Amino acid sequence: MSDEKSDRYLSEWTVRARMAEEMIPMIGRLYRDRGVIITVLGHSLVGKSATEIIQLHRVGSAVVDLEISIHDSFPILQIIAGLDLAPARIDLGNLVTHLRSEPEGTDPAVLVQRELSEVCTGRTPRRPEPQDIVLYGFGRIGRLIARILVGKTGGGDSLRLRAIVVRPGGDNDLAKRASLLRRDSVHGSMSGQIDLDPEENALVVNGNMIRVLYANSPDEVDYTQYGIRNAIVIDNTGKWRTREQLALHLKSPGASSVVLTAPAKGDLPNIVYGVNHEVIGEAGPMISAASCTTNAIAPVLKAVSDEFGVVSGHVESVHSFTNDQNLIDNYHPKERRGRAASLNMVITSTGAAKAVAKTLPELEGKLTGNAIRVPTPNVSLAILSLQLGRQTRVEELNSYLRMTSLEGPLQNQIDYVVSTEVASSDFVGNRFAGIVDSKATIVNGDHCTLYVWYDNEFGYSRQVIRCVEEMAGVVMPNLPQRAC
Repeated sequence: MSDEKSDRYLSEWTVRARMAEEMIPMIGRLYRDRGVIITVLGHSLVGKSATEIIQLHRVGSAVVDLEISIHDSFPILQIIAGLDLAPARIDLGNLVTHLRSEPEGTDPAVLVQRELSEVCTGRTPRRPEPQDIVLYGFGRIGRLIARILVGKTGGGDSLRLRAIVVRPGGDNDLAKRASLLRRDSVHGSMSGQIDLDPEENALVVNGNMIRVLYANSPDEVDYTQYGIRNAIVIDNTGKWRTREQLALHLKSPGASSVVLTAPAKGDLPNIVYGVNHEVIGEAGPMISAASCTTNAIAPVLKAVSDEFGVVSGHVESVHSFTNDQNLIDNYHPKERRGRAASLNMVITSTGAAKAVAKTLPELEGKLTGNAIRVPTPNVSLAILSLQLGRQTRVEELNSYLRMTSLEGPLQNQIDYVVSTEVASSDFVGNRFAGIVDSKATIVNGDHCTLYVWYDNEFGYSRQVIRCVEEMAGVVMPNLPQRAC
């Protein structure tokens, strides 16, 4: 009997693996030829191996507490592959759950075409030509944004990274920049090929030629000399943070707008995509993508406020150390940050609670905040202790946040995990702004405590890219759209 069971397990795995292998070329063609990104409950299947596709089905099933089988998603993907589609993000998991809610005997092809009707319009470019992008700075966030942009080029050429601007370096500068992009101690090796073009002082990444330019000030570069026009400049240095300072970028020929990857000072708008990104169109040529912590907590706070109300609360950020801290004890202008980052937990301040009020005015004056820097290199945790506008239960609050993570306006910002065994390193490379740890949620009447993980590097970089896509007018619809 045990041998029969063993054979059955192996046989079932082989069938799933074969289906997943057949899904890979369909997913690839949809992405390359149509600009369509196939996901399963929010997690992209583009570029994934057969084993990863199977595993993402399993992870998604845990979230919805209902098995999303590859046996169900495979025929739906086959239907999608036969449609003439415009660019979109299409979720197989949600289509499966929608089909299950239909009357018995519903034709899957009819449902899929109905759910995707708004993009069954044929391949149409989101822009007449690619949007030029320039990275000003090439640090932790800049290199991750470069990875994301290069990875997106194959999906319709909507955003094209044309140049990186850095301060003048020394010998072998180009090779050193390439090495830092290729290898990362936290995020691993970059998938793809990086070559050098010394004649153009450029990196050639998966066929994308990216010039490396040198400047000490944002207004020193003439981008038009390199064929770059109307570029969106992503300033990831954190050095220039006021409207007047960022305006220096716009003095450089070929630059048309600026996105700052740090909290802005003064009247410059702080944008958290999914929360207040609708103001980007009227904000002018300069915006800030706020901070990683603000991006992690604002979507969750918006969701909770919309459904339960928020009377007051405190946000404690348990944050990985950053380059701002000292490697060993040394002088630092800010309190406590002079102590060795890899050896100490350090109490420090955060402006995230106040920044949330700029994106969610209804929370003005209702939140306090503080932070603890801890000896981990990446992935942070925000603890939200909130007094709600009404009483609730753990089951109700978690169920609502789970549904919010699956479909609706915040589905790309909020992820949801169901496990008592997860730790911070499990979320390295997570593409969401914040991940609700449902098993840690505490509710006592009208008080709740929520634990929200976030990859303060990669998840934040994804949010920056979403702001850039909004500015460039290349945002893709998420389908299907109705609640599952």
